[in-house]
This record gives sequence, C-alpha cells and structure tokens, in this order.
Amino acid sequence: MAATLRARTNEVLDIGEPGDGLSRFADVALIALITLNVAAVMLESVPDLAAEYGALFYGFEVFSVAVFSVEYVARVWSIVDDKDERYRHPVFGRIRYMFTPMALIDLVAILPFYLGLVVDADLRFLRALRLLRVFKLTRYSASMTLLIDVLKEEVRIIGVALFVLMLMVILAASFAFIVEHRVQPESFSSIPASLWWAIVTMTTVGYGDMVPVTVLGKICGGVIGVLGVGMVALPAGLLASGFSDQLHKRRQQFRRIVDDVLVDGQVSAEEETVLEDAIDELGLNEDDYDMILQSGKRHMAEVPNGKFAPNLCPHCGKPVDRRAGERS
Repeated sequence: MAATLRARTNEVLDIGEPGDGLSRFADVALIALITLNVAAVMLESVPDLAAEYGALFYGFEVFSVAVFSVEYVARVWSIVDDKDERYRHPVFGRIRYMFTPMALIDLVAILPFYLGLVVDADLRFLRALRLLRVFKLTRYSASMTLLIDVLKEEVRIIGVALFVLMLMVILAASFAFIVEHRVQPESFSSIPASLWWAIVTMTTVGYGDMVPVTVLGKICGGVIGVLGVGMVALPAGLLASGFSDQLHKRRQQFRRIVDDVLVDGQVSAEEETVLEDAIDELGLNEDDYDMILQSGKRHMAEVPNGKFAPNLCPHCGKPVDRRAGERS
C-alpha cells in the first residue's frame, strides 16, 4: 500500500500519464502558488504595503512554506520510484536527488523561514532568497527546459567564449589603469576599479562615469568598444544556434511520435491526447503540431494500403530503429 502511494506521489509530482487530472491540477496549483509568492515578496518590499498588510503577508508566507515543505518532503520520499535509475536506492538515491539543482532550489526556497525560527539574529537579508522560488517554475516551463537543454549542449563552447571575453576585459582594465592612473587617480585607482570601465565599454553601455582622457586611453577605449560588439554578441549567437538545433531535435522527436501514432492509419482520441501532451512537453507550438501531423498524414496516404510498415521510415521507406530514432 505504501509503495503504491509512493509511486503515485512521484507520478503526480513529476510527469503523470496523459489525461492524469490530479497531476495536471497539482502542476497548475503549484505554478499559481509560486507566482503569487513572487508577487507577494515584491509587494512586501513596498513600505506602505508592508506596514498595512504585514499580517496578511506573513500568513500567506506560512501557508506557502507549509505547502512547499510538504512538496519537498514528498519529492524526496517518492524519488525512489522515479524512472531515473540513479535515484532507485532507498538511501543514496534520495541523497543524490537532494543535491540536484532543482532539489537545492526547493530547499533554499523554504530555508530562510526555518532559519528565522531557530536562529536569534537579524536574517532579513535572507528573505530576499524567497525570490528564488521563481526558479521552481522551471519544472513546469517547457521554455526553461529548452534553455537548460541548450546550455547543457553548448556549455563548453559558451565557456570558451566567456573565457576569452573575461581575458579581454582584464587586459583592457590593466592597460587603462597603466595609461590613465597618473592623470585620473580617483577614477582609475586600481585594476579592479578599472574593470568597471572595461565592462561598460566592452558591452557598449558607456555610462560615462569613467572616461579616458589620454590619447592611449581613448585608443584603447575605441579598440575595446569595436571588439566588444563582436565578443559580447558571440555567446548570444551560440545560444541562438543552440536553440535552433534543440528545436530541430524536438520537432524530429515529435515527428517520430506522430509516425508511431499513424502506423495504423488512424488517430484515436487517446492518441490525440498523447500528441497534445507531447507537444506541451517538448515546448512546440500549434503550428508545429499541425505541420508535422499533416505531413505524416500525407505520407501515410502515399503508402500502399494506407498504412506504415512499423519497421520502415514513412518518409523514405528505409529501415528504421524506432527505439534509437535513427535509420539503420
């Protein structure tokens, strides 16, 4: 009985079966609560609102912490029934899960409240950490999931670009300090202080609070400004390319799901629900849904007897391994 309840808890908090009303309700309720929490933290920073509705804000905070605490404990308790084999061990699996980024975010989201109860000190600065609850939305946002996948895929290339960018900032700050320190000892007082000028110049922000006045300083500023246009844009270009690749992969994944659904030549109501859930999970839009589904139906019409052979690609007729999603 306990094992069944635990498995059901994991299913509801993670990804339920298509048409699972309880799982969908839990997702919507948690999304709404997280959104209201972020709004409450922001409104509470207004002195007049905090003074007038302080008790209401505190009551909502207690309620939210209670819900998030139950959610955290339930996730840790039920994680051994997750599909991921890494968490199957009753002890080490739970410990491994507790150190995952999402679990740490869940913990940090409730930690300031409990620290305030047990530590007799001014911990008001920790209340700002409650804003980290917004990151809990990444569980339910396909867009954030897409961003995380892109970062995982491009982490090395982006890391190299950021390293080169950091190196250029340090070199620019060092050179600016050398040529400007004598004439502007207050502004360019040290290399760390000059880093601010190098950053705002390389990003082409140019606040104007630190301006080189020597000839060499102006030349350095011009060169850094021109180089910064390309260097700062480089990570953005890598991210854009990564997004394009990830969207292509997701469309291909959805295309394989459509091909499997259309093997019998029909789309039942249950299969249509599966396709809609897949679209939501993959973060694709209705245009992708219609385009890929219509494309699959057109290819189906071109196949003799109106049916796909389960082991053939519906687009080229070549053998395909559907488990791997690649042509053999």
